[in-house]
Amino acid sequence: MCKKVLLVTRVSGFVPQFEMNNVKILQKMGYEVHYASNFETVVYGADNERLKGTGIVCHDMPFCRSPFSGKVLTAYRKLKQLLLEEEFELIHCHMPMTGVVTRMAAQAVRRQTKREVPVIYTTHGFHFFRGAPLKNWLYYLPEKWLARYTDRLITINEEDFQRASGFKVRGKVEKIPGVGIENHKEDLGEERRSSIREQKREELGVSASDYMLLSVGELNHNKNHLQVIKALAETRDASIRYFICGMGALHKELEEQVKKFGLEKQVRLLGYRSDIKELLLTADCFVFPSLREGLSVALMEAMRAGLPVVAKKIRGNVDLLADGQGGFLLKEGTPQEYMEAVYRVKNDKDLAVSMGKWNQERVRKFSCEEVTARMERIYKEVLEWMV
Repeated sequence: MCKKVLLVTRVSGFVPQFEMNNVKILQKMGYEVHYASNFETVVYGADNERLKGTGIVCHDMPFCRSPFSGKVLTAYRKLKQLLLEEEFELIHCHMPMTGVVTRMAAQAVRRQTKREVPVIYTTHGFHFFRGAPLKNWLYYLPEKWLARYTDRLITINEEDFQRASGFKVRGKVEKIPGVGIENHKEDLGEERRSSIREQKREELGVSASDYMLLSVGELNHNKNHLQVIKALAETRDASIRYFICGMGALHKELEEQVKKFGLEKQVRLLGYRSDIKELLLTADCFVFPSLREGLSVALMEAMRAGLPVVAKKIRGNVDLLADGQGGFLLKEGTPQEYMEAVYRVKNDKDLAVSMGKWNQERVRKFSCEEVTARMERIYKEVLEWMV
C-alpha cells in the first residue's frame, strides 16, 4: 500500500506555478502526491496541462474565495469524504479559505477515526496586516482559532511570523523565504540580452526610445494595476509604455479604463505569458502596485533580472527591498508618487543600474535551495513526529 500525502489550494494553478519543489520533495521521500483544488478556476494559464506527467493525483473540489458562498459547506463535505477514503499520511494546505476548510475537515476526521494525521498550513500572507482595512481583520479570529489544529504553521515574511508566533499552535510556527527562486543572475552576456530586448520590443511595438514599465500579477483589486494606469493618464507622457501580464476578473474593467483615459497606445494587457523571463529582460523598470503581498515571486523574478523596482511599502515587499537601494517603496502609493518614482529611475541611468545590481545580490537570500532545505526538514520532522 503506497503512502499518500495531500496538497490543498483554492485555485489549481497554484501548485504547478509555485509548489512543484514541494511535490518533488515528497515524491523523493516515497509519497504519492494528491492534489485537491478547484480545477474550474483558471488563474495561471493552462493549469491542467501543466499537471500532466507530474504523477500528481488530482481531486476536483468546489473551493471558492468567499466565506459566505454556499459552496463552502459543499467543499467541506466533499473534502472530508476524500480524507476518510484515502487515509493520507500528511495534509499540506495553502490559501485562506482552503486553509480554513481543510483544517476543519481534518479535525473532524481526526475525531471520527481517532487517527492522527499531521496538518501543515502555509500562509502566503495573512489577510490581516498593519494598515489593512477593518474587514480584513475578520480573518484574524478564525486563523488564531484554527492554529490549535495546525502541526506546522508556515509563514513567509517577518510580520506574519511575529503575529503567528502569538497563536497557540498545536505544533510550531516556522518562517521560510517564500516559495523560492532559482539562485542565479540573468547572466546571458550583453550581446544575448540586447538581442532578446530588441526582439521583444519589436514584437510589442516598443521603440528604442520608449521607456517600458512592466507589471506581473493577477488582474484583481489587490494587485492595484489601475493606480499606475491613472498615473499615466495624469502625466500624458507618450514615451512611457506600460505592459501588464496576468489574467483575472478585472480584465474587461481595466481595458475600459485604458480606453476611457485614451491610453490604448501606451498601456497593454498581455494576459497570461510564458515568456516572463524575456519580458523582464526587455523592460526598463518593474512597477509593483499591489496592496497586499506575502512574499511575491513576481517581485523576486524582477529583482533577479536586475530591474529597479517601484512598489508600495507593504509587508513582504519590505522583506525584499530597501527603499532607495533596490528601488523605491511608496508610503501612500498615489498616482503622483508612482510617477515621481518612475521619473527618478528613468532620468538617472546610473541609479537604475545600481538598483538592479543591488536587487540581483539581495534576491540570492531567497533561493530555491534554501526553501527546499527548510521544507525537507519540516516534512521529515512532522512525519517522524507522528510515527
